[in-house]
Amino acid sequence: MREERGRVANDIVVYEPFTLWGVVIGNVKVIEGGKFYSRGLIYGNLTVESGGRVHIFGNVSGDVTMEDKTKVIISGQVSGGVTNRGGRLFIEKAAKIEGRVRTVSGQTKVEGQYEETKIAKVERYDELDFRKKLLEQERRQRRKRFE
Repeated sequence: MREERGRVANDIVVYEPFTLWGVVIGNVKVIEGGKFYSRGLIYGNLTVESGGRVHIFGNVSGDVTMEDKTKVIISGQVSGGVTNRGGRLFIEKAAKIEGRVRTVSGQTKVEGQYEETKIAKVERYDELDFRKKLLEQERRQRRKRFE
């Protein structure tokens, strides 16, 4: 796994596992086989092509665009918008996205939003139900006596 610290003043193409602890002044493109962990700032756009994986812990000042068969996890901040065109996008609860999140196709999940909560089945026994059950028991006992 490649890891860099510091400032990069060019566009970057990621084709292998790569962690950045610093600043990129330019655009970042992640292609097939690339796994990019951003723990700093990106002053530009982030594009994830088919087969790429990205986890954003830091900030992206531009837009994030994902193609099909990609996976992106956003834990940090995106100042632009996020467009999902067929990948899997997961936005953590603590993440902040200032632009729009568009899902053209694929799967987008926002932590804490639209989660199904399983409700346990609770039987309610109030006084009226209890009386009905007692009456029903008495009727059964009377029928048995007359049979």
